Amino acid sequence: MQTIANIWRNARCSMGEFVADKRALAATEFAVIVPLMLVMFFGTVEFSSAVAIDRKVTLIARTLSDLTSQSTKLYDADMQNTFTASISVVMPYDASLVKGTISQIYIDANSIATVQWSRAGTIASGATQATLATSARNAGDKVTSMIPPTLLIPSSYLILSEASYTYTPTVGYVLKSSITLSDLSYTRPRQVSCVPYNDIPSTC
Repeated sequence: MQTIANIWRNARCSMGEFVADKRALAATEFAVIVPLMLVMFFGTVEFSSAVAIDRKVTLIARTLSDLTSQSTKLYDADMQNTFTASISVVMPYDASLVKGTISQIYIDANSIATVQWSRAGTIASGATQATLATSARNAGDKVTSMIPPTLLIPSSYLILSEASYTYTPTVGYVLKSSITLSDLSYTRPRQVSCVPYNDIPSTC
């Protein structure tokens, strides 16, 4: 009986010492909290960068349409300057990841919207001037469904600008893959009824 009492007393003492021993408590807490802190830190960095770039994409789209709508006539050199000035808004982020498109839309008497002309532009890595490219939109394409109903005014013109940016997280700890950030903007020609590009259309 005496032996059992001693064993029980010793066991209680050992348990008390174990509970009172806090030498490894900080290390255990650190090991539990660090993964959560890393997720929060890298997640904040990645999402804040994506939000900042998304805002710049919106500004690029607005700048493209704004500059184009102020023109009375456009040629390739003018279009190149417009893309260069607009895409440069994305700095200090990589401008080579931006693709811009400018299109002129004609809305006929039946409120059918048709592309008159369209041009795309990019800035190559390390370049200071934009390079003109073939647009995904072609003259004659019907785009009525993508025009807001309030803008479908018969016998009028619209300048449609589109901008996109392929965002790839630097770390990829939270966002695992690239995402495409995009926006578009509509404006009306300000000084003329329509803006000819390379003399298309020849008359408005």
